[in-house]
Amino acid sequence: MDISKDIRNKETALIERIKAAGKLAVAFSGGVDSTYLLYKAHEVLGDDCIAVTVKSRVITDEEFEWTRQFCEKTGARQEVVDFDVFAVPEFESNPPDRCYHCKRKIFEGIKNAASGYVVADGSNVDDTGDYRPGMRALKELEIVSPLKEAGLTKSDIRMLSKEADLQTWDHPSAACLASRFAYGKKITAEGLERVANAEKFIREMGFEGIRVRVHGNLARIEAAPDDIALLSYERARKEISEELKRLGFKYVTMDMDGYRTGSMNEVL
Repeated sequence: MDISKDIRNKETALIERIKAAGKLAVAFSGGVDSTYLLYKAHEVLGDDCIAVTVKSRVITDEEFEWTRQFCEKTGARQEVVDFDVFAVPEFESNPPDRCYHCKRKIFEGIKNAASGYVVADGSNVDDTGDYRPGMRALKELEIVSPLKEAGLTKSDIRMLSKEADLQTWDHPSAACLASRFAYGKKITAEGLERVANAEKFIREMGFEGIRVRVHGNLARIEAAPDDIALLSYERARKEISEELKRLGFKYVTMDMDGYRTGSMNEVL
């Protein structure tokens, strides 16, 4: 693979930031970014790098299991923090700055579990372009973002991940299940489970990068543009509609604009 000089320079800058930390705890969700950061940090620091994974209702069992398997494979020590998102009042009420309140509590827990380590998250340069109130919590808690500080974009990280033979190099972007709900609408444990099961059903049909956004009793499906026509074929359309209605949705729709990150922020 031909990695450009620009990306190599960013990779060097990343390594320098990792070394400067001395002891680094990576907030490890198993997504594209945090997986690459953990891989590189463990390569550079060895046992002075640990993974801290938060287990809560907003990540799926499959996502958590992936983190466990990756740490086992690479030899990185993993600390697991159990977190009750419903202990954060703003999580359930779901205001536009929900992510700030939730991320603040989550990273307080990570810092407690990683005493003596510099705590890092997987934010990259592209994360500065959307409405992300959680970034304020990271700044307040002095969480470092080595990928972003080194100037790495999501595309850069995917290329470097492919070179490193990481399975995540072409994985769809992941996001907390709470991001599927319209702001101001109450989030419940039942609702989170419904969304997780709906997306799992569609993924198991062979479609990746799916989002099922919730608007009351309506499910709005976002998919990669190339998949919209395939999902609209009669058999697929019927199976999805029947399953999502069985899960409790009354209406099932397809978003013709396709998947894009942060679509719930478009009304802000």
